[in-house]
Amino acid sequence: MLAAIDMGSNSFHMVVARLVHGEIRTLEKMGEKVQLGAGLDSNNRLTEEAMQRGLACLGRFAQRLSGMPPEAVQVVGTNALRVARNARHFMARAEKVLGYPVEIIAGREEARLIYLGVSHTLSDDTGRRLVVDIGGGSTEFIIGERFEPQDMESLHMGCVSFRNQYFPDGKITRKQMDRAITHAEQELLNIRQHYVKRGWQSAVGSSGTIKAIAGVLASLKLTDGTITMDAMTELRKRLVAMGKTEKLGDLGVRQDRQSIFPAGFAILMGAFNSLRISDMTFADGALREGLLYDIAGRIQHEDVRERTIQALQERYHVDQHHGGAVEATAIAAWQQVAEAWNIDTPVDEEVLRWGCRLHEIGLTISHSQYHKHGAYLLRYSDLPGFSQQFQRELATLVRGHRRKFSSSIFEELEPDDLPRLRYLCILVRLAVLLQHPRNHEQPPDITLTPASNGLTLTFPAGWLDDRPLTMADLQNEQDYLAKQNFELTVNA
Repeated sequence: MLAAIDMGSNSFHMVVARLVHGEIRTLEKMGEKVQLGAGLDSNNRLTEEAMQRGLACLGRFAQRLSGMPPEAVQVVGTNALRVARNARHFMARAEKVLGYPVEIIAGREEARLIYLGVSHTLSDDTGRRLVVDIGGGSTEFIIGERFEPQDMESLHMGCVSFRNQYFPDGKITRKQMDRAITHAEQELLNIRQHYVKRGWQSAVGSSGTIKAIAGVLASLKLTDGTITMDAMTELRKRLVAMGKTEKLGDLGVRQDRQSIFPAGFAILMGAFNSLRISDMTFADGALREGLLYDIAGRIQHEDVRERTIQALQERYHVDQHHGGAVEATAIAAWQQVAEAWNIDTPVDEEVLRWGCRLHEIGLTISHSQYHKHGAYLLRYSDLPGFSQQFQRELATLVRGHRRKFSSSIFEELEPDDLPRLRYLCILVRLAVLLQHPRNHEQPPDITLTPASNGLTLTFPAGWLDDRPLTMADLQNEQDYLAKQNFELTVNA
């Protein structure tokens, strides 16, 4: 059993499915209009009322998830939570309600997952396709072929934000519609030339907004549900003639979607104009289906994150032999202390392994302060498969793997995450130290005895006598860790 929850700016969606012989079979879908994005105040903070709407929805979802293992469930937040200054406060409350971790994904990661969901619900055609997904706070544009996205962009425009800006009173005037469409075209300027030059054989829409537009065109008998430029032009005239969102029910628009329909239409019209789209079909797959296929990939050892790590190592010319030696040393140490330090989850192991492999990524920029350069790259790069939280944790391990072990290394972390990242960081530091000679020597059978605020290393008799530089490194490390009230004891 697999489950995915997409906490969008407009709606929260959950899909529950079963993985059967590598195929995903959907069992149940649930969705509610939460309009989290509409609950952002002038300071970009979620109001208590908006948070309560979201938490109430998640409470209903939680009952269906009960008993599922953590690795089979993904819960992600998108644009509203990317923007919200108090997102972490809401996430902590959401995790308490659900009993599962909540992650915020970057715009391009959202685009990748949307394409993954769409491509699995379409026939496996050859040729490039353009996928457009209009959400509450952002709109994603992806060009890909078969199951592989090639160009991914997430633009900061959505049907909730455009509704608030251009149609706040429910009126639809020609002037408001023109301004909204022009705004969408302006947002598309940065990608227009590249996307048009790249080209595609088919265009697909994947969001509730595009589904609603396709439904209206069919009910008006303007098309069979295919979205064409001519039909969009005619619908634009009719929307302005109607003048009010409350009349959209006559076109078959659901009441909960009426207020955002003109805004979503303006964004799609802007996309048709800018990208010269002639026609578009609707596909049922979206972000939540993409999440399911992502979970399935991890279970079946086709983890996109492994490909991302490999690509980073190659792009930044990381010494992979050395990174592998550091990883093996850290994992051997982790296995001895994981349970006592409460860092024994698969996520802890993953962040430790990948942090070790990438600890020298910053050397491509400069040897001086390379741990800081590496942390910056991991924190702010678009890394397919990784949430913003996971990137923050990877950056923390890389930032703290050498030199001073100060509290500033952990300042971006939530208080609850600080102890586990501190312990994992210490393991990376010790592994790097033991592999300092870079001869890829198999580390000795060291016994690690953990305490809550300390660690005792017991080396085989005489091993350190032959390695005075390693002993000097360990003595320096004792001083570094002592600054954070952590006692490292070395028994030779």
